[in-house]
Amino acid sequence: MAKRTSSLGAVSDINVTPMVDVMLVLLIIFMVITPMLQHGTSVNMAKATNTRDMQDADKEDAVLLAITRDGKVYLQSDRIDPDQITTKVKDMLLNKLDKPSTSRAIETRNMA
Repeated sequence: MAKRTSSLGAVSDINVTPMVDVMLVLLIIFMVITPMLQHGTSVNMAKATNTRDMQDADKEDAVLLAITRDGKVYLQSDRIDPDQITTKVKDMLLNKLDKPSTSRAIETRNMA
């Protein structure tokens, strides 16, 4: 015969259904929000044949310059005029905390 349990005793089973519901809702929220967190301008990278590894490119004080197909120039995700590239990049390089041991000349071309 089946044993009858008293309803007065404590239930020792863990009910995980509410936890699973909350986790699924959080998963859906993060899946929807994550693509919206992308900041900046999307740029198609140029294909390079002779590449070299640059360890300093991922540092916080790296100088990022992007030019879109329609000629807009972005420096550190801020839009600037093409005439201001040389002065802004020189100012950023002078203010860098970790300066390289060799000096490099900045070559510019007329972008007009």
